[in-house]
Amino acid sequence: MYNFKSISIYLIIFSFTNLFFSCNKLEEQPNIIYILADDLGYGELGVFGQKIIETPNIDALAKNGMIFTDHYSGSPVCAPSRSVFITGQHTGHTPIRGNDEWGERGDTWNYQAMFDNPFLEGQRPIPDSTITIAEVLKSAGYVTGMVGKWGLGAPTTEGLPNRQGFDFFYGYNCQRQAHTLYPMHLWRNEARHLLDNKNIAPHANLADGVDPNDPSSYADFELNDYAPELMHREALKFIDENKDSPFFLYYASPLPHVPLQAPKKWVNYYKSKLGEEAPYTGKSYFPNQSPRATYAAMISYLDEQVGDLVNKLVEIGQYQNTLIIFTSDNGPTYTGGADTPFFDSAKPFKTEYGWAKGFVHEGGIRVPMIASWPGKIKYGSKSNHISAFQDMMPTFCDIVGEPVPSSNDGISILPVLMGESGQRQHDYLYWEFPAYKGQQAVRMGKWKAIRREIFEGNMAIELYNLETDISEQQDLAGSYPKIVEQIAEIMKTAHTPSYLERFKFPQLGD
Repeated sequence: MYNFKSISIYLIIFSFTNLFFSCNKLEEQPNIIYILADDLGYGELGVFGQKIIETPNIDALAKNGMIFTDHYSGSPVCAPSRSVFITGQHTGHTPIRGNDEWGERGDTWNYQAMFDNPFLEGQRPIPDSTITIAEVLKSAGYVTGMVGKWGLGAPTTEGLPNRQGFDFFYGYNCQRQAHTLYPMHLWRNEARHLLDNKNIAPHANLADGVDPNDPSSYADFELNDYAPELMHREALKFIDENKDSPFFLYYASPLPHVPLQAPKKWVNYYKSKLGEEAPYTGKSYFPNQSPRATYAAMISYLDEQVGDLVNKLVEIGQYQNTLIIFTSDNGPTYTGGADTPFFDSAKPFKTEYGWAKGFVHEGGIRVPMIASWPGKIKYGSKSNHISAFQDMMPTFCDIVGEPVPSSNDGISILPVLMGESGQRQHDYLYWEFPAYKGQQAVRMGKWKAIRREIFEGNMAIELYNLETDISEQQDLAGSYPKIVEQIAEIMKTAHTPSYLERFKFPQLGD
């Protein structure tokens, strides 16, 4: 059986070895690796309180660095959250503000049609005029790479990674394609890399009449080329090939986003650990005989990959000279057989539907964040500084000595990372989400405000004191009218009408 503890111990030993004995060629230009998990909840890592799923390598990364307790994603769903990170603009300004599958082009959910006509693949593009985090770092002399799930521009559009500042790209162009981890193809730069997988229709169910307790009934959903493994190889290769130059790697893993598909060694480990469970027969995503075991396996496999990445940096003598950020694009899912309430995935926030992914409650947008930079970030430190995805652009600009684009909505958190005084605070953080009936949210110090069901005409603002009510159960709007009035003004001024009709809020005057 896999020795979970050995990698974390190896990591700790070698981090200290590297700290004291490595020859650092890039001291003034550190490498930067940003690892973005997909739908990983606040409570799904050991260092954030998870009791069932084992994450020794990510936990070791945290012990060698800093945990952020009050870090926020760009949005409660995939594409807009990534847009916030890439542009440094919150969802009142960033180009992509929701998931939109651009259905005007045709049958965009037909995998075979997308394969035959790549024009049907991918999401709406971020405009060519967008200043991206990759472009900023490239101007500072960095080699820039992106591995994983993109979702910000279909093939042939200006939104492709290689047209937005990345020297190298390997992974899913289209987030719909990531609804199988055994796709028929991935992309290497602007060319398709064909894989040895057959086409399985999205959200297919078990065949009629098969036994859901027979492992052979699930054979169609366990194919040959597993995308997370292939992408991981490319990430390690990118690091190895660019060890003599400062590099930026944006590693956007599709894990643990459903469908439930994971390496058998991990599934078997958790089947033994968790015991018998009812199959998931496929109501919205592919079926799975052992859904809880497989979901846990996906997270532990991601953890294994983080260990591989760190060990690669140690091997090439660049661990000490690399800033690693690990976080998630939004809160945990509620579908596809992923029993996130069982794992208490959003703890200490509510995990159920309406409170996690897709919603601007804390469980949907507060995410784990870990920062590691040996010799720079204090070992075993923790920060409650209120930060968000848009802060990454100014932070990286600070590190590499580049000016922050005027369009940026973030604040550099470098003083916090370095343990220095003088850290600026946000006056507020703002979110809007033009889906799930329309939502807005503001975090202002201890106050959290939410406006929901906007598309149904509801303009009422709920107000919560996160210091005393972290699960957002007691609406205090009636008791603090001046705070509500102040936040209403923020919700008005932070919002700018989207240039895309799909993301407009008519109720806000768009």
